[in-house]
Amino acid sequence: MKLRIAAANRQASIQMGEFTGGEYVTVGELPSSMANHSRKVSVLPLVFLIFYEVSGGPFGVEDTVQAAGPLLALLGFLVFPLIWSVPEALITAEMGTMFPENSGYVVWVSSALGPYWGFQQGWMKWLSGVIDNALYPVLFLDYLKSGIPALGGGLPRVVATWGLTIVLTYLNYRGLTIVGWVAVCLGVFSLLPFVVMGFLAIPDLKPSRWAVANLNDVDWNLYLNTLFWNLNYWDSISTLAGEVENPKKTLPRALFYAVILVVLGYFFPLLIGTGAVPVNRELWTDGYFSDIALIIGGAWLRWWLQAAAAMSNMGMFVAEMSSDSFQLLGMAERGMLPEFFSKRSRHGTPLIGILFSASGVILLSWLSFQEIVAAENFLYCFGMILEFIAFILLRIKHPNASRPYKIPGGTAGAILMCIPPTILICVVLFFSSLKVMVISLIAMAIGFVMQPCLKFMEKKRWMKFSHSSELPDFGNQEDTRSLVH
Repeated sequence: MKLRIAAANRQASIQMGEFTGGEYVTVGELPSSMANHSRKVSVLPLVFLIFYEVSGGPFGVEDTVQAAGPLLALLGFLVFPLIWSVPEALITAEMGTMFPENSGYVVWVSSALGPYWGFQQGWMKWLSGVIDNALYPVLFLDYLKSGIPALGGGLPRVVATWGLTIVLTYLNYRGLTIVGWVAVCLGVFSLLPFVVMGFLAIPDLKPSRWAVANLNDVDWNLYLNTLFWNLNYWDSISTLAGEVENPKKTLPRALFYAVILVVLGYFFPLLIGTGAVPVNRELWTDGYFSDIALIIGGAWLRWWLQAAAAMSNMGMFVAEMSSDSFQLLGMAERGMLPEFFSKRSRHGTPLIGILFSASGVILLSWLSFQEIVAAENFLYCFGMILEFIAFILLRIKHPNASRPYKIPGGTAGAILMCIPPTILICVVLFFSSLKVMVISLIAMAIGFVMQPCLKFMEKKRWMKFSHSSELPDFGNQEDTRSLVH
């Protein structure tokens, strides 16, 4: 729980987005200069937390080559970031510095559309995050099964999935600062084998292989879903904004460096893999980079890459679980969830949020890789539409609000920037299968009912809800109604 130390004569209502000079400190700590700031996340760990929220390396991009061939796969990871990743990262930088608290995108939508839609945003994004996290044990074991065939199925795979989930959940419990520096170490270890593989592959590179394409033989559903999954979730870091050291400066810088790292981390390995090895699209599925490493460098490089893939999936798991669990804590501090979600462990981590997120991962771990990706993308698309609407509405309704980082171009530029990713969202939704659509719509319907039920329980006092008084209410002088209820 955060305690805001402010001047005694602080006004009851605060101009939207303007914060007093108070500092956030943990309850039980001393304020001001005596506060312990060692637990705050700095730029470098934040870059790698974003890297693992979004990417984690090229593990899982292989399906783009299977779906569309080398040329479209390479172009996809150059063009798609411009259409999707850069706009999403820019919006996250502006809104995350405007609302530097753990509810993240939930408070963005609440401020623009009201608490009901803020709750829906929180439900859809948390659920898509938990679904996303269920992928990483699957990918982890898919990379190891070529060296350890017993992990391909049955009881050994189930035991390995549960064991991995429990160990990584405990790592999240120990604290976000630990998770951040673990992410740095895992990131360096995960990317190094691709650098080595790049040098070893130079004599075998044939640029003509990069131009292979057949537009009549493209699985657009698999292609778009794989691209979308590998290049989204830039906004997830907003739910950790309350744990970041000087978020108004640190967050935009970290997002800028992370965009560069993510794009290079995808494009370079694809360039090596498709250029150094004869293209057989049927072989390009998750885990194929380890086979390419065997061809280029031998067994030692294969084992190194498999270990890197395992470490990468561990990094993505802990980063995603941190974001999901702190989001639940932020929603509880805003009175959207029962108060017990806001309780922190002795390490400062949201214990109940971590347990809920880990339980969701275990329940979903039986699904296949492609089913998980499609279901996650469907829910994520609707959440992003709400974010775009909130971003534009806040620009229109509160143009003069304090924005430590502001995207240039005015309101018209903001609207134009949101058009290409919105079109892309519609395309991804169009290619969704009926099964994924039905499951996702049922999940959304649960959220529509859950919020009124929670409000009813609050009214009947069956559960305790509380709005943290330390969090600022966002209003303006013309409209005294609080933007965040």
